[in-house]
Amino acid sequence: MTGAYRSESGIELPTVAGPDDVRPGLDARLGAPGEYPFTRGVYPTMYTSRPWTMRQYAGFGTARESNARYHQLLAAGGHGLSVAFDLPTQMGYDSDEPIAHGEVGKVGVAIDSIDDMRTLFDRIPLGEVSTSMTINAPAAVLLLLYQLVAEEQGVPGAKLTGTIQNDVLKEYIARGTYIFPPRPSLRLVADTFGYCASELPRWNTISISGYHMAEAGATPAQEIAFTLANGIEYVQTAVDAGLAVDDFGPRLSFFFVARTTLLEEVAKFRAARRIWARIMRERFGATNPKAQMLRFHTQTAGVQLTAQQPEVNLVRVAVQGLGAVLGGTQSLHTNSYDEAIALPTEKAARLALRTQQVLAYETDLTGTVDPFAGSYLVEGLTDEVEDAAVALIDKVFEHGSAVAAIEAGFQKQEIELSAYQVAQQIESGERTVVGVNRFTSDGDEPYEPLRVDPTIGAEQEKRLAALRADRDDPAVRAALAAVRAAAAGTDNVLPPLKAALAARATVGEVCHALRDVWGTYRPAERF
Repeated sequence: MTGAYRSESGIELPTVAGPDDVRPGLDARLGAPGEYPFTRGVYPTMYTSRPWTMRQYAGFGTARESNARYHQLLAAGGHGLSVAFDLPTQMGYDSDEPIAHGEVGKVGVAIDSIDDMRTLFDRIPLGEVSTSMTINAPAAVLLLLYQLVAEEQGVPGAKLTGTIQNDVLKEYIARGTYIFPPRPSLRLVADTFGYCASELPRWNTISISGYHMAEAGATPAQEIAFTLANGIEYVQTAVDAGLAVDDFGPRLSFFFVARTTLLEEVAKFRAARRIWARIMRERFGATNPKAQMLRFHTQTAGVQLTAQQPEVNLVRVAVQGLGAVLGGTQSLHTNSYDEAIALPTEKAARLALRTQQVLAYETDLTGTVDPFAGSYLVEGLTDEVEDAAVALIDKVFEHGSAVAAIEAGFQKQEIELSAYQVAQQIESGERTVVGVNRFTSDGDEPYEPLRVDPTIGAEQEKRLAALRADRDDPAVRAALAAVRAAAAGTDNVLPPLKAALAARATVGEVCHALRDVWGTYRPAERF
């Protein structure tokens, strides 16, 4: 029986689902939890043995301020850290460069050198805490700083656990914090894979992200299609560099959004696992089950938060978090209710974490594995989302590769069209947003946002001046020359990068050394 409701991906949902909405061969498409094709989850017991990792994305101002917030979150029961970096750091610039003026510490923490990284993780035992870093173009640089600080704590690389986002392809599609052109960027990703295989074997070397594409307007089907297409590109790059898929495949991870459309989100996560398992086994010949698994982190949908009646966001975030858990996420960040207005206050961040804790410890979600298995609606919708995503992946590779499709503007154009359609639906009232175009209020209660100290930029400039006055400049210049030589050749660039950072070269200096060789990407360029 069909209905008038269409999902975010444009799939018509039945008013009443029944057996006819589920295609034959369901058992083969499901498998058992922890077994190929992982539709029911990547682990046999899922949350019945322990809940998902509860991360809270945080970072603002100086490293000292962010360090204080991390201690607060860990004391409140958080399991891991998720670091937000400011725009200059994301773009590979130091805080004292003219282009960084006015942006230092605004949307994340400013990290210019090993001194800042040491302060950021002061009194946090890196051998015991899992850390995710949302950093892309200079991901290798921040990872090496993290490793250096861990070594100072006496923690070997083999004990470090966490993730770097390191997904630069989606930056060309949806976000824009790229540095180098696509091909040298892919070379840096492959070098990171190779380095971590020997130096940080438990580290997740990339978090291939659909979240930012979804925030830019991608539908659920577009989100997983374009994310998995980028994943294919990364795997192919690593294979071409001589790495074995069964060796590096287990260290790949993904990052998705959780919207308020709970049922389609559950179907999306299930479909994504199934598609990726098939890609890794059939396209790349992976035989290691861990290399076939799609493990992912989820963040609730920031784009769906509203500045109007912000407390309603608490409800949205709870529903979104529920969808992520029912979909089988491995870790979760729940947004704070005030993020549509400003950086989260301490109280708002704590409430966001408490939302996860209620889901984990006050509901029955952790009592069973994959409770939606066999649902007429969800299984049928999973198949539909899978079909739509696979068709889009095929369209990407009609261009030859994900990079070629990016250069042609295919993914960006598809996402922009979807975003425009949603905006039209909200404007017309066809799509309800509570507190915005329906159920509005004449006056909202006053809200006091977190304010970032405007003197942070000047403070970072003083820190950089002191660092440069104190360090061994000839040693830094020699180390940066070694970085350029490696970038111009075929050697892995991470060992010379680490040596330069240990000599107290700054994030901006090592990124500029790579720019000298690889150039800077300009959107109008075609490669």
